[in-house]
Amino acid sequence: MKFLPNPPVCSFEDGVLMLTGDFVATTVGDALRQISGLKAEDIKVIDGADVGELDSAGAVLVKRLGTETTQLRAFSENADRLISIMPRIEAAPPSIPEKKIPFNLENIGGSALRSMEHLTEVAILIVDILFWSAVGIFNRKQYRKGSFTEQAYYMGSTALPIVGTILFLIGVILALQSAAQLRQFGVTIFVVNLVAIGLSREFAPLMTAIIVSGRTGSAIASEIATMKFTEELDAIKTLGLNPIRFVVVPKLWAMIICMPLLNVFALFIGISGGFLVALTYMDLSPTTFFNQLLLSLLFWDIVTGLIKSLSFAIIITIVGVYRGLNFTGGADGVGRATTSSVVTSIFAIIVMDSIWGILFYFKF
Repeated sequence: MKFLPNPPVCSFEDGVLMLTGDFVATTVGDALRQISGLKAEDIKVIDGADVGELDSAGAVLVKRLGTETTQLRAFSENADRLISIMPRIEAAPPSIPEKKIPFNLENIGGSALRSMEHLTEVAILIVDILFWSAVGIFNRKQYRKGSFTEQAYYMGSTALPIVGTILFLIGVILALQSAAQLRQFGVTIFVVNLVAIGLSREFAPLMTAIIVSGRTGSAIASEIATMKFTEELDAIKTLGLNPIRFVVVPKLWAMIICMPLLNVFALFIGISGGFLVALTYMDLSPTTFFNQLLLSLLFWDIVTGLIKSLSFAIIITIVGVYRGLNFTGGADGVGRATTSSVVTSIFAIIVMDSIWGILFYFKF
């Protein structure tokens, strides 16, 4: 009993190509390697007297070896019939790689057009979200009951432990680093000023936004990308509902409400970390600490952090929704949308924080 095909052997001499062995799907690769240097014009006769088995793959190979004038000799009747009905497949000419010019006007123009398309899509999405958010204040139709509460609980209450822990540690680190430097000048009392102002204006809103973008922004992007992949968004449209109004608006309002609250909690938890360092490391009394805190921390400092946290909330939501709606592919596409959402959110948050810093501190 025969289990394996006989290996093919191709020998060429004086314009005659002698074929020996089995030419089937599993052996045509070996035959092609043997005749890789031959040109079809040089083959005048193909002799198949010693060919064993021949299937459609082998017949296509034989038809491809020669030209229209190449003569087939000594093939069996079945082999001749099979070869005659096979199409002639010409070998593809070797492709010449195009020279890529890294810097030319075409590349610059294409990049500019793609950037304009992305900016247009983002602008339309922002207008759409803000419009339906404003409409939702007065008209609560097309909203699922309890969706805002669910989103607010997830974005706010469940995020408080991780936000509080990180800001407490940042308050401790900020107080320790400040005390180590200011102690050299005998003004350790100003550590309270640094901790209070640094946390209220920068660290509390910025770190809270970064944590929320990695935690909630990624969840928004993955949820919307999954809904698009499973065609749930199309189903919502079929039901006569607006996906932005039904899915996105509750998330935006929950983020707008929760981010300032998280910022306030993060501020006071971070100050408590600095207070712990002041009592243990700096030997300050609680009365001295709180008196200096009241003198240094102004209401405008807290308002500055709240304004930043509101802008960060809008950025995180819009970026998550945009990345989710622009999802392509399968499960790997959901992962890419989630990753790009976090990276883009953090970048946009830092850029926005810089803009606010210029507006708040720049002397016109």
